Amino acid sequence: MIEEIMQRMLSSIDDTYDKSEGSFFYDATKPIAIELSKAYGEQEKILDQGFVETATGIYLDKKVAEQGIERKPPTKASTTVIITGEKGAIIQKDMEVASDTAVFQVKEENMVGDIGAVEVLVECEKSGTIGNIGIGKIKYFPVRVQGLTSVTNPKAVTNGYDGESDASLRQRYYDKVRKPTTSGNKHHYRNWAKGVPGVGDARVFPAKGSIIIGEEGVPIKVGNGVVEVVIIGEDMQAADENLINKVHAYIEERRPIGATVNVISAKEIPIAIKVNLKIDKGNYKEDQVLKNIEENIKKYLKDTAYLEGYVSYAKIGNAVLNAEGVLDYLSLEVYVEENLKEGIVEIGEKQVAVLKEQGGVICIKN
Repeated sequence: MIEEIMQRMLSSIDDTYDKSEGSFFYDATKPIAIELSKAYGEQEKILDQGFVETATGIYLDKKVAEQGIERKPPTKASTTVIITGEKGAIIQKDMEVASDTAVFQVKEENMVGDIGAVEVLVECEKSGTIGNIGIGKIKYFPVRVQGLTSVTNPKAVTNGYDGESDASLRQRYYDKVRKPTTSGNKHHYRNWAKGVPGVGDARVFPAKGSIIIGEEGVPIKVGNGVVEVVIIGEDMQAADENLINKVHAYIEERRPIGATVNVISAKEIPIAIKVNLKIDKGNYKEDQVLKNIEENIKKYLKDTAYLEGYVSYAKIGNAVLNAEGVLDYLSLEVYVEENLKEGIVEIGEKQVAVLKEQGGVICIKN
């Protein structure tokens, strides 16, 4: 582009003057051409920020706001920990407990009871997925507290959220403008659910003539006016109780009068594979290759499996082949809930496929 701009400027100068490289006019116009080229480039970027398809960051925020959509903010991970210690030991609000990677703060004052242990709600001090950790990873008191012995989290923490990506926000915009939401139709409920931070996707079903699970696990037969919203978390796995409650409360404030809403999580369907691999042993260890395969399969399941409603044997095989360190594979078996499957594996409308945490990828030896 610089040369084109220079040639246009030089062509407007009378040919009686020297315009060759190194001449006054050549040297005088080149810096101008360089700066104009940069300006044209910036103009193209500015133009891109004016359309939802190409806008990013705060410019995308401004575009989707025209449809009343806001980017979902990051949230802090929270969970319940068990603290042990001497009977009567006080656990102060804002006291810190920690894992190797994150610090959590106690949300309410409590006291160790007769059994020498107490459950306490804690929240990560930082927003985002940094607070998402496995079972038993919270195990430290950064500052020693008299009378307290140990701390642990009995459940994995999964509700920390980094905030909505441009791709997710853009898709919500398209969902709204391409699937009109009127008078509490199913698109309305889906958009409401997806507007809650931490929700990855949602499906909506009329629950007419069906059975839903009410309070305390009691089955309830429902009729007209009942809507069932099935959600998954941002990680495309089952939603926890806290997220379910948030979605229910959010929709309750917006639903049409007379409608009843039942929000549930999609049921996780564990997927596992057994594969006979040919590994690039000169550059990779088997453990690392298996981890690479796990990451690829998780990405496939997260990106497409829930939306498509099935798990593809061929795409699982492709995820294996594309993993770093894999040269080829001789055989591949896909298991769903311990059952060997072939071809396309159908996943129910209220289910989500996830790779098993333990034994998700097993290497078969010849």
